[in-house]
Amino acid sequence: MQRLQRLQKKTDKLIVGLISGTSLDGVDAAVVRIRHQGLQTKIELIYFKTCPYPDELKEKLLDVSTPGRGCIDEICVLNAVLGEIFAASVQEVLREASLDAAQVDLVGSHGQTVHHMPSPRHDYSYETRSTLQLGEPAIIAKRTGIITVADFRQADMAVGGEGAPLVPYFDYLLFQSPEINRILLNLGGIANLTALPRNSSIDQVQAFDTGPANMVIDEMMQRLFNKSFDENGQIANSGQISKALLEKALEHEFFTIKPPKSTGREEFGTDFCTKFMEEAQKLNLDPKDIVATAAELTAESVWASYERFVAADRPPHELVVSGGGARNSFIMDSLSRKFEDVTVRTVDEFGIASEAKEAVCFAVLANETVSGNSNNVPKATGASEATIMGKICL
Repeated sequence: MQRLQRLQKKTDKLIVGLISGTSLDGVDAAVVRIRHQGLQTKIELIYFKTCPYPDELKEKLLDVSTPGRGCIDEICVLNAVLGEIFAASVQEVLREASLDAAQVDLVGSHGQTVHHMPSPRHDYSYETRSTLQLGEPAIIAKRTGIITVADFRQADMAVGGEGAPLVPYFDYLLFQSPEINRILLNLGGIANLTALPRNSSIDQVQAFDTGPANMVIDEMMQRLFNKSFDENGQIANSGQISKALLEKALEHEFFTIKPPKSTGREEFGTDFCTKFMEEAQKLNLDPKDIVATAAELTAESVWASYERFVAADRPPHELVVSGGGARNSFIMDSLSRKFEDVTVRTVDEFGIASEAKEAVCFAVLANETVSGNSNNVPKATGASEATIMGKICL
């Protein structure tokens, strides 16, 4: 406890941020120097690495993440296994960065989401919202010897929020501008959008998930080309968009739900992809056209969400894109055409690698937790109040 108390007083910390997203590719690990807290936060990305999951583990995670699949003993074991993998990822990224664990103040870990049920349910006389992230933080703390903050979503859900999106607080601290309106768009497995009016307070921040980003594209690539993703959008760029398939996919009810809202593999995973593929087969589409349409689904659902929920209030000057989708030229070109009067940039121009942003985010969220600062955005998640998110493992 004395160590934690000393940590709270430090204004300059070295923190490792960890996340494995809905793409289930592996652990993203970022070593970040963070100075100060709150709106005074300054960051420097020291080193970033993705530590891939073994293929058989990725397949098992995909299986247990599918509704109706997975059993409790498998999930119990995976929680411990992922705790070991996340801890090993910390050790690996520190070794490659020529740092020792004794130099690191904190680990912030999102974990691996296997199920997310943000809508309220009534069970056993209680109204509940629930979510499950694996990667036991106590194991991370004990293996690395570093205080670990994890399981961020639960506190927001306990006060009526959806537990997502979590990135908007980070976006507000690092990207809010006194002069221009910005939209931050992260394209991981799922796409999430944060609208930051110039000179805004946190109560003016609007953020929500817009739908799939790479999730559907990746599954189409796996099914049709036996590849895990479409590198630089090469396959999509060689195909043609099917208007009929796109319109059918956009009929999904999630796209018209008003924010706050969040989504994941429960909505756009295997079942959605199977229906997408079946519709494509009815239309006798070429595999390249199927991938092109999946990529356009990402861009079009972002644009439609912006027009439906954001445009009237705060037209942006800049759209800043991050995540693996920022490397997909098909998606980026489509976004540039749709946001024709907006400067489209990647977060790399701000000193953060596109793939590293979410890992950096959890380093910042952990810093806010130990500093005693609320780190959710109630308007984005629907929570009844601002709250401190994250469980601390000594």
